[in-house]
Amino acid sequence: MSDDAFANGPLSDVRVLDLTSVIMGPFATHILADMGADVIKIESPDGDLLRRYKPYRHAGMSGPVLNLHRNKRSVVLDLKSARDRTALDRLIATADVFLHAMRPAAIARLGYDYERVRSLNPDIVYCGAYGFSAHGPYGGKAAYDDLIQAGSGIAALNGLVHGAPAYVPTVICDKLSGQAIAYALLAALYQRARGGGGQQIEVPMFETTVEFVLVEHLTGAAFDPPLSAMGFERLLSRGRKPYRTKDGFVCILPYSDRNWLDFYEFTGRKEFLGDERFTSLGERVRHIDILYRMVEEEAAKRTTAEWVEFCDRVSIPCMPVLSLEDLVDDPHLQAVGMFGIDEHPSEGRYRLVRRPIRFSSSAFRVRLPAPRLGEHTREILSDLGFTSEEIAEFAIAKDSDWK
Repeated sequence: MSDDAFANGPLSDVRVLDLTSVIMGPFATHILADMGADVIKIESPDGDLLRRYKPYRHAGMSGPVLNLHRNKRSVVLDLKSARDRTALDRLIATADVFLHAMRPAAIARLGYDYERVRSLNPDIVYCGAYGFSAHGPYGGKAAYDDLIQAGSGIAALNGLVHGAPAYVPTVICDKLSGQAIAYALLAALYQRARGGGGQQIEVPMFETTVEFVLVEHLTGAAFDPPLSAMGFERLLSRGRKPYRTKDGFVCILPYSDRNWLDFYEFTGRKEFLGDERFTSLGERVRHIDILYRMVEEEAAKRTTAEWVEFCDRVSIPCMPVLSLEDLVDDPHLQAVGMFGIDEHPSEGRYRLVRRPIRFSSSAFRVRLPAPRLGEHTREILSDLGFTSEEIAEFAIAKDSDWK
């Protein structure tokens, strides 16, 4: 293929049918859409739940939708309607990927389990994104991000540090599982391109998050018998936190031997020099609470800017604590063009958060603004060969929201 064929991104010739909603699945297809895939978002007549969150200028177009659903097309199909299911069947025949987040029994009742979808398109890459693997006793449980944070150890880790279990104030399990869906689909498409054919993929939030948590927290429990309890010591220290300065808060993280020597020199805390508890990384971690208390004491003696200037000069990891509002004015994010103001056809001006990954062969752009509910239904049904008269007979054709 010519270079022009990939002007929209490396996935320019890939069609994805997205039957998911809210964050996990849509975040996965957000990644694929920004890489050039033709993502067709299949929505019920009620629309994606994320559309309903206020504030918004017009119903169905909440703030998160504007970036999460850019570069996608929206089709409204009532899958309880036999006629609307004929449209999905035709779409499946044209697609490379079929993604859903329903529990196996529910998707089977609709008639779209893997065997049926494969009968319509033998080369389809079919992905079921579940809360829990269908192969275990939790397979039928409902799942949301809070539930997975509770079950995966994330909430308990907060309890070990702060005294009571707590959720991380972001939908971390949804988003990391969305990334897992995206890389799993890319791997399956690569296998298919090499002659391996289509296949079925399962991406469960619970297991994905457990692996994510245990990367560092398995520690000595990786051995049999265990050499220690689970839990990475440095991360469970109550002293691991942003430190108060004269005028704000800052992360100061001396890490290497050189970092600590420079920190002792700058602060005059030379009593730590030569102390065997702090001369190597392994020993420092065992006594990290002492060091964190010392850093906290020293942080309060200077301004945030003074700490950033010193630490950057000697390559000690350091970052001021930025609020969500601060991010927009951050000089680095401004320099790399992370944010911009774009114009949506119905929603007006909005803040664009660009794709963070760069491809030298295809610059990021918004090919399609986030669609209104069912905005592309007529267009896509027409492309599938339905006549105007047939389209008028679809169950959703009576819905004035997308006419």
